[in-house]
Order: sequence, then structure tokens, then C-alpha cells
Amino acid sequence: MSEVEDVAVADSYPGGSHLLQPGVLDTSHGVVLYLEDVTVTFDGFRALNKLSLSIDVGELRCIIGPNGAGKTTMMDVITGKTRPDSGKVFFGQTMDLTHMREPQIAQAGIGRKFQKPTVFEQHTVYENLELALKTDKGIWHSLFGKLTAPERERIDSLLETVKLTDLAHSQAGLLSHGQKQWLEIGMLLAQEPKLLMLDEPVAGMTDQETERTAELLNSLAGQHSIMVVEHDMDFVNSIARKVTVLHEGSVLAEGTMDKVQNDERVIEVYLGR
Repeated sequence: MSEVEDVAVADSYPGGSHLLQPGVLDTSHGVVLYLEDVTVTFDGFRALNKLSLSIDVGELRCIIGPNGAGKTTMMDVITGKTRPDSGKVFFGQTMDLTHMREPQIAQAGIGRKFQKPTVFEQHTVYENLELALKTDKGIWHSLFGKLTAPERERIDSLLETVKLTDLAHSQAGLLSHGQKQWLEIGMLLAQEPKLLMLDEPVAGMTDQETERTAELLNSLAGQHSIMVVEHDMDFVNSIARKVTVLHEGSVLAEGTMDKVQNDERVIEVYLGR
């Protein structure tokens, strides 16, 4: 039995105590991600301080907060890059992320996009999506395998989703900054993630690119659970259903955009007057 398979789930987590089923995401309670009392300390600095939050299946959640609030550390914990000192982190009902390695977490269905786009610049847009497809990555298949009809249809669908159909055979390195961001989102979608985590997806974009990114994320909400960490309040306002405000490593406020914008504590520590 692998490391992932023999992870027992704590009795206190909804759903009871049973063994993890590798590759099976149980979201029968409607929650895709669950953090409880997560604490992370770096050299005496408490980056996360008993952080608790949950994200529902199909939800688009925006995470905002001042620099140093713990946003990046939170994503690092969820993806396995950083181990918490204490607390629980569950993906669905049964996957305890604190006992899984980064590749296992990615394979389980959590995709993360960093602020700077990472694409294969010497390859075409189409080839980037082909490389990202959730298929057999063995040497023989990579060298000699041909795309199946369903795989070609999947790539065409992704191109349409990220609005890059007309640029399918263009070299990725020649794309604009915004187009590279959309391509990378498409590459993540090719992995069929259950949870998509985006770190400042519109940083450096033009107003038009930002608007198109908002349209893209709004179109994906419901099909995927999405967590967006962003500083651009106009962009957040255009996509936000529910907003979580982090401050000093814990949740300061949570609710609709109107609610958090009018919260005196949020105004004081982040939004200003």
C-alpha cells in the first residue's frame, strides 16, 4: 500500500474515520477543500495562525489581503510545498493533504497557476495543450503515440474555452502576456483539475485582457472549484461570489464583496478609506 493509500482520516473530520481511497475524490458533503486551525511558523514568524476556511464544489472564491497576510503560504500548504506545524487540510472528504507529496496532490486534482506564466515557448499553443493532456506519459507513447480523436476534440475544446483557437499553431513565445496566461490556464484545465488555484492571474494585463480573464473564470465557475488570489479589486469585484480576507495569517472577514468592503476592520488594514 502506498503512502497515500494508508493515510487514515481523523474522526473529527465530517465523514468519519476511514482509509483514503487514492484517486477518488469524495465531495458528497459539498466541500472540495477544508482547512482547520492551520498554523505555519518560519523562524519565529507565524505566517498562518490557526487558519480555517472551506470551499464548496464548483465555487469561485476570491482571497484578498495585504502583503504578508499568508495568501501564498496558504497555497503552498494546500499544494504540499509547505508542511503546516499543526492543523488539518483535506481535499474532499478523505484526502489528507498534509500526508501527501506535491506530485500526488497535483495528480489528485489540484492545479496551481503562479503569477508568472510558464509555457513551452518554443512549441505551438496546440502542442502546449497536447503536452499538458492527462494521458499516458510513458516514453513509448510520448515518442510514437498519436493523438486519438477524443484527445483532439479535447484540445479543440480547450482552445475554444481560452479563446486561442485562431492562435493554435502560433509559437507560444510570441503570445502576449495575457494570452500566455490563458494558455497556462488551458494547460491546467487539460489536467482535469477539481480545484484550480490562480495566483494574481491578471497582474500585468491590459484592461481588455483583464476583462476577458474575468469572462473566462466566470465561465469555468461551477465546472471547477476555483480559488483566486488577487490584489486588483476591480477584477475581484467582477468575478467575486464570496470573498475571504486574510490578515496576519487568519481570516479577518468573509462574505460578499459588499460585505467585506464595508467591514471596518477590512477598511482599516487593507482597503483604506
